[in-house]
Amino acid sequence: MSGLRINEGGAAMARQHHGSSDVLVDELFDTTVVLRSFVESRLRPVGSSVARLRALRMLVREGVPLRMRDLSEMLGIAARTTTTIVDSLEHDGLVERVRHLDDRRAFLITLTEAGRAHYEQAEAVDTQALADATGTLSGEEREQLRALLGKVREAVQQVQA
Repeated sequence: MSGLRINEGGAAMARQHHGSSDVLVDELFDTTVVLRSFVESRLRPVGSSVARLRALRMLVREGVPLRMRDLSEMLGIAARTTTTIVDSLEHDGLVERVRHLDDRRAFLITLTEAGRAHYEQAEAVDTQALADATGTLSGEEREQLRALLGKVREAVQQVQA
């Protein structure tokens, strides 16, 4: 079944080829795309998305208001993309922009009470979605997969060094 992938409704679909010269890399990419789509479909009904949840997660994790540039770096995305996400969160009353006390050109992004409640709800949905998606893996298989993915990341880091 390696040539098939499963859509949100559970139907098998032909595996997409994303242009890699290595079938393993294509499989990793396909898996990431399917997982993200699955989680997005679970978050959508509660008014969230993976991108919005990640931004809220960083604000909660840091526990202090963040400059847009810092949030962008933490998320590993372009400043323009971060601005779009923050605009959406601000529009929904989940974050506020507050002037930076020391740098009048900068704004700090702060979580509102509604934002904290939304984060907790979306985080619970995300946790359940990922548990559902990976529920067929045993504890040993999960550790094996983590170890193997770690080896790939280490190899890339060594080559880049």
